[in-house]
Parts: sequence; C-alpha cells; structure tokens
Amino acid sequence: MSIMSILQDMRGEFGSMSRRGFGVKSAYGMRSRSQRVVQDSSVGAIHALKQSCWANLPPELLRDVLMRIEASEDTWPPRKNVVACAGVCRSWREIMIEIVKSPEVSCKLTFPISLKQPGPRDSLFQCYIKRNHSSQTYYLYLSLNRASTDDGKFLLAARKCRRPTYTDYIISLNSDDVSKGSSTFIGKLRSNFLGTKFTIYDAQPPHAGVKVVTKCRSTRLVNLRQVSPRIPAGNYPIAHISYELNVLGSRGPRRMQCVMDAIPASAVEPGGVAPTQTEFLVSSLDNFPSLPFFRSKSTRTESFLSGNLTGESEGRLVLRNKAPRWHEQLQCWCLNFNGRVTIASVKNFQLVASPENEAAGHEHENVILQFGKVGKDTFTMDYQYPISAFQAFAICLSSFDTKIACE
Repeated sequence: MSIMSILQDMRGEFGSMSRRGFGVKSAYGMRSRSQRVVQDSSVGAIHALKQSCWANLPPELLRDVLMRIEASEDTWPPRKNVVACAGVCRSWREIMIEIVKSPEVSCKLTFPISLKQPGPRDSLFQCYIKRNHSSQTYYLYLSLNRASTDDGKFLLAARKCRRPTYTDYIISLNSDDVSKGSSTFIGKLRSNFLGTKFTIYDAQPPHAGVKVVTKCRSTRLVNLRQVSPRIPAGNYPIAHISYELNVLGSRGPRRMQCVMDAIPASAVEPGGVAPTQTEFLVSSLDNFPSLPFFRSKSTRTESFLSGNLTGESEGRLVLRNKAPRWHEQLQCWCLNFNGRVTIASVKNFQLVASPENEAAGHEHENVILQFGKVGKDTFTMDYQYPISAFQAFAICLSSFDTKIACE
C-alpha cells in the first residue's frame, strides 16, 4: 500500500471520528455545560477510534507510517494532516510530538506551541500582517507564496483595546475570539500613555521560577471555582520595548530598544540556547470552552514598570533597531530588506543584537526581526532565532501604536 493510499484511508477515518464525536458533544451540549459533557464527548470519540481499523496497528508500524506522513507533508496546507494525526488519541499525539521537531531544528511551524518557540537559526520565517482599521484587529499569517501576500497560513490575531491611561493589544490563537477570557488567549502587549514604552506579557511562565505580575490572588475563577490551582493565570513580563523621544523633531527613523527578559544575551552566540516552551500549561482550561472567566477588577492593577526598560539588563538579550544610512540621491533613510519591503514608512525597522551584549561592543549584522510596509494595510514580518513568532508579533504591534513626540 502506498503512502498516499494510507493517508487517504486515514483521512476518511479521521473524518468519520470527528463527525461522530461532534454529534455526541452537540447532543449533550444542549442540556448541560459541565465537565461531564466534555468527558462524555471524548468517550464517544474514543469509542469511534476503537471501531477504526487503525486502532490495533502495531506500534512499530504506526511510528513508521506517522514518520512518513510527517516527512511528506512538509508545507502548509498539506501539513494539516500532521496535526490531524496528533489529534486522534493520546498515543498518536505522543508519537507525533516526539517526531515533530521544534522550529529551531525543523524550520517548520506545525503545532500551536510552535508559535511560542524560537525560530530557525540560519534562516528567517517569512510572515505578513494584515491590519483591519475598522475593527482595530491585526492578523499574522505565514507566507506560503513569496510573490504574494494574498494567501497564507493563519497564525495569530490581535485586537487593540484603548484605555484612559494605556493601550492593550490582546493576542489570541483564534481569529474569531480575541479576548482575555478566551481559552486561546496567549498574551498581550501593553503601552504607556505616550506610546513610548511597552511590556509584552505571556499568559504562562516562559520558564521555571518566573513570578506572576499581579496584586491579587492570581487564579481564574469559573462560577467561583478555581479552574487550574497549579498554574496561576496572570501576566508574565517577557520583554520590554522603549522608543526614544524626539522632542526636537530631528529627521530620521524611530529609535527603539527591546530588552528580552526571558532570553539570555548568550543566545545569539554560537552554541547559545534560548528557553523553549514545550506545551501550553493552561491546556486544562480547554475543558471549559463555553464558560466565561470572571476576574476581579484588582487584577488590572499590575504594574507596567514590572521590569527596567533601560537599566539592569545585564545578562538579558537586548535588541536595537539597525541604524539606516542616508541615501543622497533618494534623499531618504535606507535599509536593505532584500526586497521584502516596498513602501517607505516610519514603522519599518530591523532589529539586531545590541553591542552591549558583547564585551567587544560590535553591533551584530545578523537581522533577528524585520518589519516593513508592502501595502496600505499589509506589512511583512520576518524573524529567526532566538525569538518566537509570538514575541516578534508583539514587537511589531508596538510599531502600529500612536507615539507622541517620537516621530
């Protein structure tokens, strides 16, 4: 049997199991909204799997089949079959998680957790951002065609929320539900009143030993019951962004600095390592997809200055925008985006490791993140190791925010 015939047969089984599982979930969902409902629906899916011809496949043969599927489906949209295999049952998921390597090694984005993992070391992930002015939303896509930004694999969505003294950008895995109460909420970007300083918050700790930034009991409540007592639902500051003031109105592009709290400065050196998340620790919240989360007002009192933007950055990776050069003939500031940016804009930038990360004090030439305009509401975003798609997206969102006295 060829690999394509095996894959087609498996697709048919996946489809039948999904329909049967969905039917069970919908029938119970009309009567009750409790954990028992989710358990009953999963029991139906497991029962459907047991009726499948793939249920009793020998482990060695199953691993070989899944490895062939992972190797053959190396680009999107065909790579969705790899995700489908991981969603069949726990044993299949464990095998796929072991087979599928992180973006740093495989240079591929597969599972949602890949968006929290550092990009490849020797190449840039090419993405683009679509802006919707009317709804104040932003959508991140993985470029599937280098010649066009009309199609792409959806990765993340963000929604701008204005407050009297600050602005929040809520970041979600779901393009249709961009809210902090959603189970797909993964973090946010917060700015100060002037739009000159920003903090990136992760919804889960980037590594062990991180403290949650909140002034009250950091738990999420559902009908006054604690959902996940082991994992505090708070805001973990992972990066700070600052834009240099330009009160004199001197000509030139914006000057920005990013202090990556969760990434050591040694990560950009040969053999350096950046923290890599392996799973979403708040996955237990998925058992309550339709229940609202109630959070006391005091949780909104987290301090914006939870970290030092300019000082005490020793040991942490510091990124600065690459200095452009003045083009006498064009009479403008220029950066080499290698054809990825086509429209001049004050929002365009390239980030490199700051000289203060090295004793020698030389600026790195390797671009870690670049962002630029290619259409009225379309911007390219390319990133690589040691930052993740989530971190890169949040940094680029800071460029969209209105900045008083920075232009």
